[in-house]
Amino acid sequence: MTEAAAATAPLLALEHISLSFKGVNALTDIGFAVARGEICALIGPNGAGKSSLLNVINGVYRAQQGVVRYDGRAYRHIDPYRAAYLGIARTFQNLALFRRMSVLDNVLTGRSLHRRSGWIEQVLRVGRARRDDAEQRRHASQVIEALMLERYRDDPVGSLPYGLQKRVELARAVAAMPRLLLLDEPMAGMNAAEKQQMARTIRDVNTQFGVTVVLIEHDIGVVMGLSDHVVVLDYGKKIADGTPAQVRTNEDVLAAYLGTRRERQRAALHA
Repeated sequence: MTEAAAATAPLLALEHISLSFKGVNALTDIGFAVARGEICALIGPNGAGKSSLLNVINGVYRAQQGVVRYDGRAYRHIDPYRAAYLGIARTFQNLALFRRMSVLDNVLTGRSLHRRSGWIEQVLRVGRARRDDAEQRRHASQVIEALMLERYRDDPVGSLPYGLQKRVELARAVAAMPRLLLLDEPMAGMNAAEKQQMARTIRDVNTQFGVTVVLIEHDIGVVMGLSDHVVVLDYGKKIADGTPAQVRTNEDVLAAYLGTRRERQRAALHA
């Protein structure tokens, strides 16, 4: 592939992905592409297969069929360590932070793959360790500042409100300098104001750091305002794929995602 072709090719493309557990289909023949630099939302009812699909992308699950094409290269399976090494970062539905550690120290854990010093150097504080430490702290501080967490830098994460803890988790993922960021319900449990703040933060991460984002979100209003591209799943199958404007008028989405009463469906999608 030429340099020009690589620059215009999708960063991520899923081809005929199927996944089952003990004979029960979780995903069936899923395929779509995510352009470089865009924000793509995965939506659908509970149990539609959204988290399972993220788990296939970053290697937590191995699909029985299909290919994950990342940066032009096809993979039958990428193990999670390899995915991180290739620049794929992930957050999860439930917070996985070190509650007694400071915001800075939590964000620093996202820099582990970028350290140049070995573990012996780090334990003994010799060789490259001090210089390496300073470099990682500098980068973590830049991310903390970009995500407007500076005033909480030295606070234990467990002392922060839930919305701020979710932002710290996002900062830790961004600190890894990913090219592709997978966000599993980053606004779950937030109130309306916190959701709007997180949506702005995700957009800032997308533009400031040039990160391509794939996110799962249930709030349709947030999705329509934040996303460049929306993919809709229902019972493990793709039922829609397009711009927010295209998806909000799709009859299958109206029927599957929001129930059967057409008036309520249309009102929710256009709210």
